Parts: sequence; C-alpha cells; structure tokens
Amino acid sequence: MAMGSLSDTEDDFNPEINTTPLVDVMLVLLIIFIITIPVMNHSVKLDLPRAASQPNEVKPESINLSIDGQGQIFWNEEIIDAEHMKNRIATAALKTPQPELHLRAERTTPYEKVAQVMSAAQSGGLSKIGFVTDPNAK
Repeated sequence: MAMGSLSDTEDDFNPEINTTPLVDVMLVLLIIFIITIPVMNHSVKLDLPRAASQPNEVKPESINLSIDGQGQIFWNEEIIDAEHMKNRIATAALKTPQPELHLRAERTTPYEKVAQVMSAAQSGGLSKIGFVTDPNAK
C-alpha cells in the first residue's frame, strides 16, 4: 500500500504546480501598478517663493482691580469709587481685543464688595474675569 495516495494506480499523481492562479494574481497586480504609478508621479514642479510669517496675536491688556479689607477699589493701583469703576469698565469693554480683568481681594474683604465688582464687570460688558490669589498668604 502506497503512503499518501488514495488510488491504486500511480498514473493519477501529477507533480507539476498549477501556476494559473499565480499568473492571474500577477497580471492583476501588474495592471494595478500600471494604473497607479502615473497618478503618483503626476506633479507640477514650481519654484515657489519662501516666506516666513508669524500670526500677529495682539495680547489683550490686563486690568488689575484690587479691593482692600475696607472695601476700597483700586484700578491699576489708583483709588477710584464705584461710579468711576463702572465708567472705566464700560470704556474697557469697547476695546478690541477686550482686556482681561484681574480681580484681587484681601482675605478680610467682605464678599459683598467682590460680588458688586463682578456684577459691574458683567453688566459693563467684560467677559474675561480672573481671580488673583496669593498661595503663600497666611
């Protein structure tokens, strides 16, 4: 009995490799490469000028608004009252780009004063308000 063969005759064994599927795959790949290579190499060479540009980002100015423990308001270290503060906020809100309001308050400042300043800034049109704190204060 022969090993690996189900038939009794030796004529059925064909040692040649069937190359037809291999040739079909190679022809398909050849056609794909013939079509895609001109597309990949199709370009127009131009001698473009070189320029370096940086976007002009205008940083908005910041307004330092401080409130001490007695409720005094300081606009960039200048003492002002509530009416002058509202007028200055209204004029600052019209600037482009709009300035940022940096609000500083002492620990002993009543929250009512801070809330009044925040309300005046919002009603005046300032949209960027930041709170400045001192992490080393005791």
